[in-house]
Amino acid sequence: MLSKGFLPGTLPDDPMPLFAEWYEGARAAKAQPNPDSMALATTTADGHPSVRIVLCKKLVPDPGYAVFFTNYDSRKGGELGANPCAAAVFHWDAFGRQVRLEGRVVRSPDDESDEYFASRALDSRIGAWASLQSQPLDSRKTLLKRVAHEAARFGTHVPRPPHWGGYRLWPETVELWIEGPFRVHDRARWTRTLEPARDAFVAGAWAATRLFP
Repeated sequence: MLSKGFLPGTLPDDPMPLFAEWYEGARAAKAQPNPDSMALATTTADGHPSVRIVLCKKLVPDPGYAVFFTNYDSRKGGELGANPCAAAVFHWDAFGRQVRLEGRVVRSPDDESDEYFASRALDSRIGAWASLQSQPLDSRKTLLKRVAHEAARFGTHVPRPPHWGGYRLWPETVELWIEGPFRVHDRARWTRTLEPARDAFVAGAWAATRLFP
């Protein structure tokens, strides 16, 4: 269970273990609806932003990234293809806590996407084939026809579509925030460098700074 508390007087060298503690605490508590929800912001190649709620399905404190899944052909997928950077916010209002991430995004390895897709409910797996996510739709009837078609085509053995899978958000910046009385909040930011390494990154050491709220 998360306590109210504040950030340590001496900030930890690495924010990810504390982030993971908050995340798992929010998931374990019944007081916080949808604790996996995070607002994910992306931009087009020319800088036009968009934001939506996605579900964080895995947090890996070391080496430090968050995983979410989606349709690669969706608007967010197209924007990440054009500009593979994103920002995300977790807001657990039941505990007065917030986490902000800003960083770079790469696709998950196929085995990670396959494993998660296989764990999804059957209807969700069928829906991943039926929905041309973010494309125009003339009527809901058309969508339901597509769902029925894919259900008949696959039955109960539904493979992962090639256009669907995971992304890993590697933060270059992490900001932790705890609500305080009279808006005297507790807030700190950590930054690091990321060097590309195949489908991942080599991360530098974190540098921490406390911030005025």
